[in-house]
Amino acid sequence: MKEFDYIIVGGGCSGLSLAYELEIFDKLKGKTLGIIEPREDYKRDKTWSFWRVFSHNFDDCVKKSWNNFTINTPNETKYVKCSSTPYQTIDSGLFYEKILSRLKLNKNIHFLKNINEVDTKNSFCFNSVPRIENMQSELWQHFCGVEIETDKDFFDDEIFNLMDFACDQRNKVHFFYTLPFTKRNALIETTWISDLNDEKLKDYDNQIDDYLNKHLNIRNCKINYKETGAIPLFRQNNKKKINEIHIGTAGGMTRLSTGYTFLNIQEQSRYIRENIENIKNVNLYKIQSKYDFLDKILLKVLKNNSNEMGNIFFKVFDSNPKTAINFLSNRSNLFEDFEVILKMPKWKFLKEII
Repeated sequence: MKEFDYIIVGGGCSGLSLAYELEIFDKLKGKTLGIIEPREDYKRDKTWSFWRVFSHNFDDCVKKSWNNFTINTPNETKYVKCSSTPYQTIDSGLFYEKILSRLKLNKNIHFLKNINEVDTKNSFCFNSVPRIENMQSELWQHFCGVEIETDKDFFDDEIFNLMDFACDQRNKVHFFYTLPFTKRNALIETTWISDLNDEKLKDYDNQIDDYLNKHLNIRNCKINYKETGAIPLFRQNNKKKINEIHIGTAGGMTRLSTGYTFLNIQEQSRYIRENIENIKNVNLYKIQSKYDFLDKILLKVLKNNSNEMGNIFFKVFDSNPKTAINFLSNRSNLFEDFEVILKMPKWKFLKEII
């Protein structure tokens, strides 16, 4: 079996981000790296979006940026500017191509299909594979998105819709999400926050067809791309090992209230790169505990008041836009935290704390 100085288990977003971060800063000079990834080839399979609250390595993989967005309930629409922190979407196909072309230049980096092909005894392992078996009853953000093309100009590509709650809720939390890349091309996504036990919520194609026809009044369009996924909105308990740390979603990099993960992965990768020489002895990189505390309260409120969650998310943006975006992106200070908290229905949140 092969031996490596470092092993990355899982060659997805977090595993490749870390490998790229280590490579471009010469942290793999004189070192060997094995990346365990079973997929046969890489192609576009994800859409990662976020507010650009700090710089990252992948500006050349951004498919589109927006400086304005809307959020709406059945009764009200809010228009929000975000020019100081534009909302960006990463094309996973460009992301994979950029990273893999760089990693292939290093002959000490090897891709393998199975962990059984390597001897891990003397390696340090970065594990990006979450342990989510038998977690169907926990809360998830599950979704299906299609990229459509219309035969004439239809969309305003200068503004995107972050959350549209004017849709069938089915006693859960449900919204649509629209990212217009051009006037004729957009990603339309149906998103649920619920457990995964109710199969009736997964009639995604019907939901999207209904939204296109009855809400957007789009009768004819071409579907160029489709993606589905489920993001765990809970923390997993990882067994501590001397020579292993968890990264990405497996390492707690998903924001529980939003599902946002991409920029948190980039920060974690930077932290590991800065501490790689002493990685066995440094503290793990974590999202600040205050966000987990506040998010867990929000998710409890969500479970018990699903019919009101559209209004609650709407109220987040009653705050100053920069404040709300900082809060949702883990960059808020104490005053900004209080500004957002004070917009919430206080009794419902207090009941969950008590």
